[in-house]
Amino acid sequence: MNQLTNNAEALRLFFTEDVYLVQQDVQATSVEPLRVVPSQAPEQAPVALPKAEPVPTTEKVVSLPTMPSPQTVAKTSFDFKFLGKNQKQILILVNDNVNEVSTEQGRELLRKLVKAIDLTANDFALVNYANYVEAKFQDLSTFFSCKLVLSFGVTAQQLDLAEQPLHQLAMLENIQFVFTHNLHSLDSDQQSKKVLWGSLQQLKK
Repeated sequence: MNQLTNNAEALRLFFTEDVYLVQQDVQATSVEPLRVVPSQAPEQAPVALPKAEPVPTTEKVVSLPTMPSPQTVAKTSFDFKFLGKNQKQILILVNDNVNEVSTEQGRELLRKLVKAIDLTANDFALVNYANYVEAKFQDLSTFFSCKLVLSFGVTAQQLDLAEQPLHQLAMLENIQFVFTHNLHSLDSDQQSKKVLWGSLQQLKK
């Protein structure tokens, strides 16, 4: 006998208590969440970068050229010692490192020459240039205010003047000049004395 029934009324005769129909759900398999672990590359030793050397920040000092300070050259002042009184502003130059004026022969020649043009010791100033070799004509002119220069053994170049012919009368800056040999040498030079004599005679005119 088949006791299975689906009749609801018949089922109530057998089950006096409440009967619940429980629908069995498929128990969900508890799935633990997959924890993704990031793959790690094998640890590598940190690469040591070369340490940059600090660049010295020294300030470049620009050295400016030093302007030369103006130098004032002290002008040498000459205190000339001379023979005579220079009353006619006539300057006679001799050049002798040994004697005050010249040798005996040279002094005698000079006496004859000044007498020939009517000069005395009061008229001229006689300077031994050997004692003032650095002096130029400007120095002599400032000191003596000369109008005529008779130069025995002192050249125009030594006086810082333009070159002049020997034994002849010349005019420079309104001043008359006669350049000739040293007195001692001139005494034995007849030709030079002759030319010089003619030039000195022009001074008497």
